[in-house]
Amino acid sequence: MGTGRIAGEFAEGLRHAPGCTLAAVASRRAETAKSFAQRHQVPSAHSSYEALVNEPEVDAIYIATPHSMHCENTLLCLDGFKHVLCEKPFAINAMEVETMIHRAREKQCFLMEAMWMRFIPVIRKAIQWVQDGLIGEVQMVQADFGFRVPFQAEGRLFNPQLAGGALLDVGIYPIAFAYLFLGNAQEIVSLPTMGATGVDEQSAYIMKYSSGALFVGSSAIRTHTSQSAWIYGTRGRIHFPNQFWKSQSFESHINGKESQTVSLPYEGNGYQFEAMEVNHCLRSGLVESLIMPHAQSLALMQTMDAIRGQWGMRYPMEKS
Repeated sequence: MGTGRIAGEFAEGLRHAPGCTLAAVASRRAETAKSFAQRHQVPSAHSSYEALVNEPEVDAIYIATPHSMHCENTLLCLDGFKHVLCEKPFAINAMEVETMIHRAREKQCFLMEAMWMRFIPVIRKAIQWVQDGLIGEVQMVQADFGFRVPFQAEGRLFNPQLAGGALLDVGIYPIAFAYLFLGNAQEIVSLPTMGATGVDEQSAYIMKYSSGALFVGSSAIRTHTSQSAWIYGTRGRIHFPNQFWKSQSFESHINGKESQTVSLPYEGNGYQFEAMEVNHCLRSGLVESLIMPHAQSLALMQTMDAIRGQWGMRYPMEKS
């Protein structure tokens, strides 16, 4: 559902997901759906989202529409008893996420946020290392995701009507990364640089946890950053030098040992792993992923709500 750049990336990734077939695509315009179908060899193209939901050959729908449409589109699918993989951010606020989760449970349909980073093999390996105590107790996590694009007032990244801004689009990655190793924060302090359209063009945040650990993160759509991540423990550290959310390796520095590089290369662009998780869950009769559960998606959205609350930033479509 949706035919933008991310939808195309997902379609390409799906080629490397065993047991998964791209059966149909939908856009709000017939020519866009047809063009996407031709590029990605999709057998069925629809000019409305409702038609896709009514497509009998479809088991699950991947939602790749703008952030502001995620909740509405998810509910449409669930009401049609289609399982859903919804692109991150899950929605624009926690209230919408709660509505989506409630509807999925009511309809007994599978629902998962498409947090592809969570399923990348080397990310899962780093989680296992931390859980096994190989770097000791985590004391601090640092992560950033920033890039620079030309300013376009009506563009998806800058338009408040489309829930634009750096936080929801890419800030969710460093925040989600920290969550994997530290859980929910007790305290949050953040500052944004607001742009001409009223959305955050860059922001930084510090979070403190009950253990005393800290997370230092940042995100931007007008500033190119290192796009790296560090996990610092009492016995060592793990470093993702670049594009941590889709990395195929990390560097380990364990106290008293030689540094090493841990590599877990994969074919494709990495989007296949979240599709494989959906496939596994559906074939196992699950309506929720154990790796990316509803509670985790809700916690991430509540964190971003708290950050935006500190800025006094609200989207036009949000209810008071």
